[in-house]
Amino acid sequence: MRRLIVILLLLLLPVYSYCQDVAEKESRRDRLEREISILESQLKNANSRSSNALNALQLTQRQIKARKQLLAESDRQIRIINDSLYLKQIQINRVQQRLDTMTVYYSRLIKNAYKNRDARIWYMYILGSDNLSQAGKRYSYLKTLSSQMNTQARKIRESKEELERQRASLAQMKSDAQKVRARRAKELESMQKEEQQSQKLISQLKKDKTKYQNQISSKRKQVESLNKEINRLIAQAMGSSSKNSAPVDYKLAGEFESNKGKLPWPADGPVVEGFGQHYHPVYTKVLMPFNNGVNIAVKPGTMARAVYEGTVKQIIVMPGYGQCVLVQHGNYFTFYCKLTAIKVKQGQKITTGQELGRIDTFSGETQLHFQLWKGKAPQDPENWLRPRG
Repeated sequence: MRRLIVILLLLLLPVYSYCQDVAEKESRRDRLEREISILESQLKNANSRSSNALNALQLTQRQIKARKQLLAESDRQIRIINDSLYLKQIQINRVQQRLDTMTVYYSRLIKNAYKNRDARIWYMYILGSDNLSQAGKRYSYLKTLSSQMNTQARKIRESKEELERQRASLAQMKSDAQKVRARRAKELESMQKEEQQSQKLISQLKKDKTKYQNQISSKRKQVESLNKEINRLIAQAMGSSSKNSAPVDYKLAGEFESNKGKLPWPADGPVVEGFGQHYHPVYTKVLMPFNNGVNIAVKPGTMARAVYEGTVKQIIVMPGYGQCVLVQHGNYFTFYCKLTAIKVKQGQKITTGQELGRIDTFSGETQLHFQLWKGKAPQDPENWLRPRG
């Protein structure tokens, strides 16, 4: 019995593995498709023929990156399906062999029974026994023969049903493989169009270098102003410049730190600009302003949510960033910029996941600018937020 259970588990393992792998791949695919949909929406709204050519290029390049990841997922899914098809065919072959063997054995039983089908022969066979013991054994033999025929017939029927199930499963896998391959072909076509659009935007940016350099200078000033204000606010919150500052809650800070890599995302969407220093995508020797946080593209109407419990220290308005909310978590701070319809007040205690405000739309782009600081040191938020499959 134990051996039978082990065999059944070994047979079912490839099917379970296939279903599990496909489910995981579909989950990652769904996330990437949502990200691409957000990026497509923002590209349609942004005026790529005027001052937003650089932003449009960044969105397009992020879209191409997501599309490549989607293609990679398709390739992995096709490999999984192909492996599962191979294992499934092996299962079918085993069931077919078992069925063939049982059918041959059953045919022999039937032939035996047919040759001795006259009941009188059976009775004579029993009555012709030398003694009661022999008669009992002969009766037991005939009874066992009948039972074996019934059992074998049932096993054959069950094997045929299993064979049909396995063949249906194989047909479904083949259908899945065809769908994934067709989907991959469409993704590849879309990526090629996006790459062509990227080249057009690059050509557009090259035509007026002075114009876009001036835009970078303007952006740099906005970033510097924001960073200067953030440093001032942190210093004030930490008690460096104000006697009235509340004591730092280091217990809360410890809890916040223990959740590094597990914090929820402040909004659902792709990161279109990461933390740190980046070069211009066209003028490769030109440094872009240092990004102390991440820019997350979202659907219009999306709410920014607190990544951890804390206290709202300030609500400010900054050029190029709209309304910003500063939340203190002991000696850690999180900033949520480009908001409107703020739903919290200064001094308010908030909880993890609480809505802070709606993410605003600037020049057709709906993006949350999010920063995370430890004291006066900016951190890469993606190291603190939970991984996205």
